Amino acid sequence: MKQAQFYKLLDIVEDIKKVDAMIKLHQEHDESTFMLDQYQARKDKLIGIVIDELVSPSLRSVSSIKTIKMIIDKYYPDLEHLYDISQTDDFARLEMAI
Repeated sequence: MKQAQFYKLLDIVEDIKKVDAMIKLHQEHDESTFMLDQYQARKDKLIGIVIDELVSPSLRSVSSIKTIKMIIDKYYPDLEHLYDISQTDDFARLEMAI
């Protein structure tokens, strides 16, 4: 990985941490979901950027896949409980095939 790529990803990860902290703050102290939804969308976008970079041809490797798994495990710990596999969309069908 080039130094520029590394520092770009590191900056994005720091942004994800800050946004995640704001999400936790709003979950604890705010009854409105408006800001929470905004921060969640921002976190999802940032994580998508990191994943896109890590699966790019220049970085794609077992190590990058492991890093993606770590990111998902850390920032989406309740993923299994949030997603209803009984849905009939293509993602649910794909998960069932896996």
